[in-house]
Amino acid sequence: MKIEIKDLSELDVAAQMFINLMRENAVFAFYGEMGAGKTTFIKAVCKRLGVEETITSPTFAIVNEYGRENENPIYHFDFYRVNKIEEAIDFGCTDYFHSGNICFIEWPQIIEQILPEQTQKINIRETENKTRVIEFI
Repeated sequence: MKIEIKDLSELDVAAQMFINLMRENAVFAFYGEMGAGKTTFIKAVCKRLGVEETITSPTFAIVNEYGRENENPIYHFDFYRVNKIEEAIDFGCTDYFHSGNICFIEWPQIIEQILPEQTQKINIRETENKTRVIEFI
């Protein structure tokens, strides 16, 4: 499945399309180059899922928790600055992954071997004409 975003004005619609495709998966691993739009897209999805607070990249915190009215929280991870899988394990990330709550993960490469089996992998890339392509892999 593929979602294309040709202009930022299409971001909200693309986020809703993504939500419609989420199914039962709770853990989503986002792959893509720096600047591909991972954080921007996750922000849009979180807003569509009812997050009202400011959504920021958890680059330094590793995880941000976003509350939603009458819903379970959403966890947003960024493993860009994690150098070894042991750091993530010591942090307790597997508890989050198995909580049943939605987890959005940026830069999952370092922790792939501890991701739950049902993790949905998503690739975000920018084309030559600046279109963003979100693809379930």
